[in-house]
Amino acid sequence: MIWIIAALAGILIVYFAMRSSRFRHLAEPVLSVLVAIGLGVAFVVWMTDDNRSSPDPVSNTSSSPLIKPEELALEKVRFARNGTDFSFRATGTVRNNSSAYLDYFRLTAILEDCAETPCRLIGEDTALILARVPPGESHEISTFFTFPNRLGVPLKTPRWTTRIESVVGHRL
Repeated sequence: MIWIIAALAGILIVYFAMRSSRFRHLAEPVLSVLVAIGLGVAFVVWMTDDNRSSPDPVSNTSSSPLIKPEELALEKVRFARNGTDFSFRATGTVRNNSSAYLDYFRLTAILEDCAETPCRLIGEDTALILARVPPGESHEISTFFTFPNRLGVPLKTPRWTTRIESVVGHRL
């Protein structure tokens, strides 16, 4: 509602500036200083705002989560190259073996090249998977993972490891 007052004040200032040249000469520097002060105050408020860093949408603050990662099962997970050297599309099925409705979870994929012993770690990437799955049912999932190619060496024998983290669900 305060914006209505600011809009009316702006209209009055423009009206008086059009009518009087003396007002125009006075209003121009005063408005410039007020705008600069307003921007400075807005910047200070923004910098000191306690809520400016939003919490992780997947963090579960309750002491006992409704669904534990062990209650989800990944089935038929496949990784296929997605155009570039180290970008992959992952597809598969998630099965909800809990008694609560699954909303979303984080899926972490670790890529290693096992052409030589020991395996060379390529990287790790995590994706947020939105999957609304009722208890006891399955749902198809699809996401993308991108890994760095720091050494410029082509991938010969990939080995994938996946894990489920930060599971969020609800009861009806």
